[in-house]
Amino acid sequence: MAEQDDVLHLIDDTGHVPEAPSAPKWKIAVIDDDVAVHEGTRFALSDYNLNGATLEILSAYSAAEGRTLMRDNPDIAAVLLDVIMETDVAGLDLVEYIRNEIKNETVRIILRTGQPGQAPERRIIVQYDINDYKAKTELTADKLFTSLTAALRSYQQLERMMQTRRGLEIIIDAASTLYDFKSMQRLAEGVLTQLASLLNVNCAGILVLRDDGAGSEFSVLAGSGCYSRFIGSTGSKALDTDLREMVEAAFQRRKNEFADQRSVLYLRTGSGREVVVLLQAERQLSETDRALVEIFSSRLSIAFDNVILYQQLHAANTQLEDRVAQRTRALMQANGRLSSQWMRLQRANSFKNEVLGTVAHDLKNPLGVILGRTEMLTELIGAGSPRENITAQVDHIRDATKRLTTMVDHLISDAMADAFDITIRREPVDVAALVTEVTETNMPSAVNKQQTVSISAPPNFVTMCDADRIREVIDNLVSNAIKYSPIGGKITVMVSHEGPDTVIRVTDQGAGLSPEDLGRLFGRFQRLSAKPTAGESSTGLGLSIVKRIVDMHGGHVTAQSAGPGQGSTFTVTLPATEAS
Repeated sequence: MAEQDDVLHLIDDTGHVPEAPSAPKWKIAVIDDDVAVHEGTRFALSDYNLNGATLEILSAYSAAEGRTLMRDNPDIAAVLLDVIMETDVAGLDLVEYIRNEIKNETVRIILRTGQPGQAPERRIIVQYDINDYKAKTELTADKLFTSLTAALRSYQQLERMMQTRRGLEIIIDAASTLYDFKSMQRLAEGVLTQLASLLNVNCAGILVLRDDGAGSEFSVLAGSGCYSRFIGSTGSKALDTDLREMVEAAFQRRKNEFADQRSVLYLRTGSGREVVVLLQAERQLSETDRALVEIFSSRLSIAFDNVILYQQLHAANTQLEDRVAQRTRALMQANGRLSSQWMRLQRANSFKNEVLGTVAHDLKNPLGVILGRTEMLTELIGAGSPRENITAQVDHIRDATKRLTTMVDHLISDAMADAFDITIRREPVDVAALVTEVTETNMPSAVNKQQTVSISAPPNFVTMCDADRIREVIDNLVSNAIKYSPIGGKITVMVSHEGPDTVIRVTDQGAGLSPEDLGRLFGRFQRLSAKPTAGESSTGLGLSIVKRIVDMHGGHVTAQSAGPGQGSTFTVTLPATEAS
């Protein structure tokens, strides 16, 4: 049985002097349904002091209140917990809640019971994660002081271990992705956290980076404690005056400085960057502490250079990828040009074969006529034949020569058409205005033949097409109508809508088309039954070019005629978009 003087007396605590609000405090919780226990605990611990820190005692008068208190105050260092409150095991259930539900592994739990027999000590120690088990009758003032001090020291050691683990986790996490400025910030944060843990001090720290030497602005890469608010700041004006002066002095001094409660380290990376690490601790650092700080800080220099090397490598790789992409595009363009040239060569070879076939077949007969008539002319001249016979042979030779000339003209025109690579560039075109313009351009030829040309083209007939190519189509059709219509004939040009399409019709009163003509109208080098009415030249290629252009627009061209001498109508149909 304890001596009477040592027993904890439960009296009203009204005379203690509170500590200054700024003094460090250990936060402990008293959870007990007996008000007298709370009062007695406060009185017994009123002058408690450990490592310069006093106590802040929080109270809860039931297990339910204890749950709320522990959930809202995760920084409680120790709990003086009653076993029996609302139920015989309310305190033990609260231990389960603290350890398993809110996952608080660092708080030290001293279990107190007024009825030891109801909660056997051995079973409780084995089954529950508690740190001490005391009967209330044995907790004298001295023993309470001893138990609490042991619990607080254990808590302090656990906190240091947890802080060390957090710092190492940050460092390991940052080091695994040390590729850019953000990961460098994470690493610097881990170093500051780890330093505070290894030095066993509560300290604030800041890590400042300057890129380009003297005179340039610096940025705050990491901060801890009260300096956390400066993280990410750029420029000296972002810091408090006293802090800015210390950092600027360190950049000018370019060496480490250790004062009573402040340590400033300067380091320069191999790439020329400058770093200042400033630590403010509650005690003076020993020589061992200083060496530890210098080692950690020097490692940052290597980390910075690694980041810079990675960034340079990444930039070089990006440039290489860009160059490869450019070379690939150039090769693809070259391949495209080669493919286009190959297609042209194929067309040229095909045209060459066609020319050879034409020469072998179509030119053979006129040349034979010329040769035969020349021989006959020689005989007639030698025999002194009449002038009329000689003139007739010369006329035959002239006609054959004209046919040859016409064929050569056809071949040249066809070669030019094949050499011209027709492409389509679609844009909104007022087809009515285009038809009017082209028809008026051909009016002088019609006037020379005393022909009448009428135009019916209401405005705003807009079609998505290539204006230059469609102009060529209209010009071919209108010029053909003038060429094959008789002197004094009538030609009609109309533009209209038929459903979603724009339709262009050119009608003449010319020689018309036979069924045979209609069957081969749009082919190359086709000799139709109709001839130009004023001796105009014709290559026989115009309608084939018209069909090619219209087909490339997704439209179609047709010709109608009631027969020879009945005139003809050419119709071009194009997909249209009407102007709004």
